Amino acid sequence: MPPRRADASPTQPMQRNPPAKTVPLPGTYPTAARLLVVDDEPQIREFIARALTAAGYAIDFAGSGKEGLSQATAGDYDLVILDLVMPDMDGREILARLRRDRPDQAVLVLSCLADVTTKVDCLELGAQDYLTKPFSLAELLARVRVRLRDDGHPLNEVLRAGELVLDFGRLEASIGQGPVPLTRLEFLLLRELMEHVGQSVPKGQLLASVWGYDFDPGSNVVDVCVRRLRSKLGFDLIKTVRGEGYQLTA
Repeated sequence: MPPRRADASPTQPMQRNPPAKTVPLPGTYPTAARLLVVDDEPQIREFIARALTAAGYAIDFAGSGKEGLSQATAGDYDLVILDLVMPDMDGREILARLRRDRPDQAVLVLSCLADVTTKVDCLELGAQDYLTKPFSLAELLARVRVRLRDDGHPLNEVLRAGELVLDFGRLEASIGQGPVPLTRLEFLLLRELMEHVGQSVPKGQLLASVWGYDFDPGSNVVDVCVRRLRSKLGFDLIKTVRGEGYQLTA
């Protein structure tokens, strides 16, 4: 189906709640990636839309939390860019609902809230990245490319390390006792360890690959996620290498 068009001209302001549309700009070549931008501020939506469409992405919009949740649940998006502070629905509630209904949906949070507690809450709720406002377009585009690259695995792909099997399509792991569902963060962390099986992976590397390169290195989110994986798959599966990081022993 051909892409739907939307006006993003600087001389023609965007409506507060525009319909979901795609904006191919002259000289650009749309990629297969389809993104949803959920933000109640028209200026922010326009700012992001022009940058992402210029980079060749197909963009849909939602001007409220409820509209964004409806589109994200019903649609098929490679990435959702989500504001947290919206008058009708808190972005964290949207994250929780997406984690329940579409656990494989990639989400990048874009918010004026810069405190570590909010960042950790969002990442634990399933967000893949967190970028604070104000932000640079160059950094936003770089993070979008990283998130889309992370999701570039075929849905039928599996990764094996000894008896441990990781299913990319189902976000499940099995170690000989049946499949175990994982959250997206648990999946990404386990994948990183499996790709370096038998090696010590520094916590900084895990933070960079799973939570985003500038996330607070003093945070304990890696330790929390490892504890959850151990409780699901066995405490001997992941070894703590004191002063270094973690090592998969499968």
